[in-house]
Amino acid sequence: MNNSMIIGQYVPGTSLIHRLDPRTKILVIFFFVIIVFFANSVWSYSILTAFAIGTALATRVPLSFIVKGLKPVWFLIVFTFLLHLFVSRQGDILFSVLGFPFYEESLIQGGTLSLRFFLLILFTSLLTLTTSPIEITDAIEYLLHPLKKLRFPVHELALMMSISLRFIPTLMQEAEKISKAQASRGVDFRTGSLKDRMSAVIPLLIPLFVSAFKRAEELAMAMEARGYQGGEGRTKIRALLFRKKDYIVFFFFFLVMAATIGTRV
Repeated sequence: MNNSMIIGQYVPGTSLIHRLDPRTKILVIFFFVIIVFFANSVWSYSILTAFAIGTALATRVPLSFIVKGLKPVWFLIVFTFLLHLFVSRQGDILFSVLGFPFYEESLIQGGTLSLRFFLLILFTSLLTLTTSPIEITDAIEYLLHPLKKLRFPVHELALMMSISLRFIPTLMQEAEKISKAQASRGVDFRTGSLKDRMSAVIPLLIPLFVSAFKRAEELAMAMEARGYQGGEGRTKIRALLFRKKDYIVFFFFFLVMAATIGTRV
């Protein structure tokens, strides 16, 4: 398992989360994203945080692997917090550092938004960690099936989304390899003026784009060689079926949603 980026990676397993119907996981994640924005108190955020961490533990994927895999987004989380801390000037002054005041409301807003961002990234990442790309494609296609009546290319959209998620870790690994190769040739990405660093990124982006287009061409040729012609007339080797454990998860998540909304009231 490559722990430099968990978004898009699939870790095979036999946990309860792995064995859930992919539609269950997508629907729970969809409503979780909505309910996160309803939280407005310590109790509501505590419930959602406990639910997210409990779900992550239930996947039986090492928690250290998940935390390290979130490393690329920690910068954005910390940056969001500091941005509100230094820019917003609302509420009472809590303390001052070197003459710079820190306000109570700014601290609360920064912490709230950073926590929301963390919960969204963590919980949505669990989908790809516990669900294979094929299952994600089938689930999205099933959930968007009513749009077929409007001649919407549901299968093609689901396939593109699945392939995009699948190749995020691959592109990250490719970017890391290229950056190390360029650094060994004397390219400096970290020092110098902003203009120099932007110019140093060009030797990284061009090979990355070439590699991405090459992979896309190889994938298209492989799909064509296997007779892929779109979603029309295709059958499924595995039928999606809601089971007892899926309904239990729906019921438990409904309790979490009710408790979150209840704390808001």
